[in-house]
Amino acid sequence: MRPALFLLLLSLPAAAQSPKPDSPAPTLAEKTKPMQHMPGLLPLDWDAKSGTLYLEIPHFDARGHSPDLLYTHSLPYGTGSNDLGLDRGQTAEGIIVHFERVGPKVLLVQPNQDFRTSSADPAEQLAVRQSFPSSILAGFKVAAEDPDGAVLLDATDFFLRDAHQVTESLTRAQQGSYKVDPARSTIDLTSTKAFPRNTEVEAILTFTTEGPPKGRFVRDVTPDPHALTLHEHQSFIELPGPGFTPRRFDPRAGYFPSSYRDYSAPLGDALDQRFILRHRLIKKNPACTKSCEAVTPIQYYIDRGAPEPIRTALLDGARWWDQAFQAAGWAPGTFRADILPADADPMDIRYNIVQWVHRYTRGWSYGEAIADPRTGEIIKGNVTLGSLRGRQDYRIAEALLSPYVSGRQITPANDPMLAMVLQRIRQLSAHEIGHTLGLAHNFAASAFPHVPTESVSVMDYPHPYITLGPNGIPDLSHAYGVNIGLWDKVAIDYGYRAFPAKTDEKEALNQILTASAKTGLQFITDEDARPFSGAHPNAHLWDNGTDPSEELNRIIGVRTAALARFNENAIKPGTPMSELSDTLVVLYLLHRYQTEAAIKQIGGLDYRYNLRGDGQPNPQIVDPAVQQKAITAVLKTLTPDFLTLPESLLKVLPPVPPGFPRTQESFPSETGLTFDPIATAESAADLTLEVLLDPARASRLVQYHMREPKAPSLRGLLESISKTTAERPEGGHTMSSEVERAVEFRALEAMFKLAEDPTASTQARAIAQSHINDVYKAFTTAAPLTDTAEAIHRTAMMTRIAQYQKDPTKFTPTKPQEAPPGMPIGDDESM
Repeated sequence: MRPALFLLLLSLPAAAQSPKPDSPAPTLAEKTKPMQHMPGLLPLDWDAKSGTLYLEIPHFDARGHSPDLLYTHSLPYGTGSNDLGLDRGQTAEGIIVHFERVGPKVLLVQPNQDFRTSSADPAEQLAVRQSFPSSILAGFKVAAEDPDGAVLLDATDFFLRDAHQVTESLTRAQQGSYKVDPARSTIDLTSTKAFPRNTEVEAILTFTTEGPPKGRFVRDVTPDPHALTLHEHQSFIELPGPGFTPRRFDPRAGYFPSSYRDYSAPLGDALDQRFILRHRLIKKNPACTKSCEAVTPIQYYIDRGAPEPIRTALLDGARWWDQAFQAAGWAPGTFRADILPADADPMDIRYNIVQWVHRYTRGWSYGEAIADPRTGEIIKGNVTLGSLRGRQDYRIAEALLSPYVSGRQITPANDPMLAMVLQRIRQLSAHEIGHTLGLAHNFAASAFPHVPTESVSVMDYPHPYITLGPNGIPDLSHAYGVNIGLWDKVAIDYGYRAFPAKTDEKEALNQILTASAKTGLQFITDEDARPFSGAHPNAHLWDNGTDPSEELNRIIGVRTAALARFNENAIKPGTPMSELSDTLVVLYLLHRYQTEAAIKQIGGLDYRYNLRGDGQPNPQIVDPAVQQKAITAVLKTLTPDFLTLPESLLKVLPPVPPGFPRTQESFPSETGLTFDPIATAESAADLTLEVLLDPARASRLVQYHMREPKAPSLRGLLESISKTTAERPEGGHTMSSEVERAVEFRALEAMFKLAEDPTASTQARAIAQSHINDVYKAFTTAAPLTDTAEAIHRTAMMTRIAQYQKDPTKFTPTKPQEAPPGMPIGDDESM
């Protein structure tokens, strides 16, 4: 050692020469004395000077485990863009967690709830627990502790992380690579609270990107797309106590399942145990059998931020559910809905909330529930409704009615558009609350015979029911049904009826569903109702009527009558005339969803969610005559008479002026700023062709024709499409002829796509290829054309087919014209 350094060390105090043993951790009271304290389930302490948030864990058991809690996260401030899928009020599924003390550390552990044992034998429980991994979600150092075992944790970093996985959503939406910037992120103390049954922490997180933002969605909604600031919320919730009895899931009943695997199930029994999601509802008098009072009624609250008259409509629709609970044996008032009290906090887990949100574009609504994954018990229902939804219905009504006649004054009292919107809001409120009661969609409900002014199920997606008055003017007075539906009462009866003691519950529940099936009611949900690949003839979104083809013909008539009246009266005086083209969208495409419904008869299979011995009918191919009727109706949507807009309308549609750019609600255009009637027609035709020539449908047509020779064949369908789109007189120098030539080309491109779609069956692809070759042969053997426009068109068709024939593997079909988004006219994304 150098002498100078040795002398320096000798001069230092002894304490500086050797480390002192670690001091005992301070008590919680000592550590948090200068901090803001928030008592509650898990108390919080805020150190404003350092910006540190501490979390208190009051108790550990002998194993060093805290009581189990439910943990979830949400997005109280959204992006305002449906395309990003990050909406205000969006809530993640709850998970079971506990804190575990290990020496100086505390771990946040998520035990594996997917694999369990119902055995009480500790050895069997250990065997299951050791067979599957758990997840440690976070680790904390103990900042203070009390003699009784309570500890204080610095949880700042935990609460400032991207718990809601916003960065992943932005990446999926191709918006660029974003990450949380700690320097621009902090705890939002105004929304960080502790309640007796839940602890809530909110963070303000700023997501930044070093490179330029890649997508337009963030640019549309953010002042600076390089810095996207959102709020993320995390919740620790007390789990419900004993007294709740799980109810078995039945695929016929219309509920969301909660499931786990029980390794103690007897051999021959199912390992997977499935229960429905539902609220706790217990009778005051266990012996009661009719109009029974509940110990605790189910109470919902409507967001005070919803404006009038929307707020009252939301309240009215919510209260419909009490009709279903009364039908299930409960007293009036068992389901309640009120406006959220001014002094209530919607973050309090005790409040089921219907929340009103704003977005930049139209988007989904959500009906979500925070539920106990151990039992399926719903702890909190959370509904998110988008404010732009009503505006879309209002625009539909404007397009149908063209109401702004000179001299006519429209007030809220005589506004038929507003009346239709409020009808829809009531139905939508009931629909989304239904999800938070545990109910799934029932897309087959509208096929059950009923009066249009009544509802079979609010859990369907209704299209406005439009009739024509004696003067040929559309009538919207009964656009949406009222009150809770027949199916909704069946579903609530299954999920919430409290049976008398000693009742064979399994048999009683089965009787509810058996009796419903005998009336003809059907339950078919999301997977089976997909507009493209869906095969069920009754499961459709935004349709009406028991006969989809008849309803399509009827709605075509309504559309024709409304288009004949459509003019500048569809927009308010002083509005740029270019806005008329966006209002036209909802009328011109009025048929789109009913067309999908009719198409699903073609290559359709009528089936139920059968259980062995339940007496329901076996799957059956849709009657050939019904399929052919659907083909005839659907092909009308590809005809020039249907797709060509009148010259009188085209004369009054100017290009968009400054300040009013095209949006996603506008028709496509290949003519620059001007309105393009050809691209408009192509977009409508593509909507039909994409669903009609879906690869799964084409494959079914091949198979079902083999099984039932009278059923339509794929080849026959392709021939019908080609014949329909080619029928026009030679010498047609009219807009109608030009529209039909464009549609014939679109049909050919759709056939190319089917012929090379790897998801279609080999035979379906071969038949499409064969038909394309037949079209080419017909062109080459046809007499020469004298009409120049037709001759040019035929040559282009032949050239396109020749390109395909040369090397199909290198051929790329032209993408469909992108039609304005139809959804949502009133729909949702459920739990």
